[in-house]
Amino acid sequence: MSTAVTQKARNAPDQRVIKTLGRVGMGCYGAVYGIIAYLAVRVAVGGGGQEADQTGALAEIASTPFGAVVLWVLAVGLLAFGVWQLLMAAFSFEWVEQGHKRVLKKISAGVRGVVGISLGIAAIRIATGDGAQSGDQKQQEMTARLMELPAGRLLVGFGSLIVIGAGVASIVAGIRKSFMRDLDPGELPGGTRRWVEWLGVIGYAAKGVGIGIVGVLLGTAALDDNAGEAGGLDSALRTLAGQPFGTVLLIVVAVGFAAFGGYCFAAARAHRT
Repeated sequence: MSTAVTQKARNAPDQRVIKTLGRVGMGCYGAVYGIIAYLAVRVAVGGGGQEADQTGALAEIASTPFGAVVLWVLAVGLLAFGVWQLLMAAFSFEWVEQGHKRVLKKISAGVRGVVGISLGIAAIRIATGDGAQSGDQKQQEMTARLMELPAGRLLVGFGSLIVIGAGVASIVAGIRKSFMRDLDPGELPGGTRRWVEWLGVIGYAAKGVGIGIVGVLLGTAALDDNAGEAGGLDSALRTLAGQPFGTVLLIVVAVGFAAFGGYCFAAARAHRT
């Protein structure tokens, strides 16, 4: 074994700790997507309610009896998810062949880690009554700041292509079922593998559609030089709802989000670390 590999193994955290963080975190992450699915249906049916994004899901929880308690539990779980993903980015994915595929896996895990920690902090802020910015507000503020820079519109346009690419990659991962490589078959009880596959296929495709529309909105903001046209997941879903047959399309995407939440619960048990 090389010195570099030996040193990496020595520096890697205890696998039991990582697995515990992963199981708790994935479950909480799946719960958030389940609530987003519910909010998306409300948007499709009535157009109102909480914003159909991660922050809106946390706010919806806060409006229920014992919501503050549930938010604290979710906050811990989401922070665990974020830390787990950052540890995965630093030390894991040894089952993926060396090269660009492993690099992309690590980058994706790092992004999810930042998102998980951000959501955990948002849950704490909402639970303590401080409130949190919606995804649309964050996206518009970030876009406005980028546009103030030299060649800002080009930067935003380039960013939109990256986001659209991430959406396409999610859809492709769903179609190819490549997400199953991250799961340990031995951790999937007999007969459940096929259900997990279908939940992942539908979930990753729906998630990719949402991400892709966010990228399109970002590109439109760059073309029109108007940061107000950018938006997060809520704006993306409402844009979809405004299209021909938008209500049906949005309900289909909502079902996909629910499927992704279900996949996360399954992955909480079987995900490799």
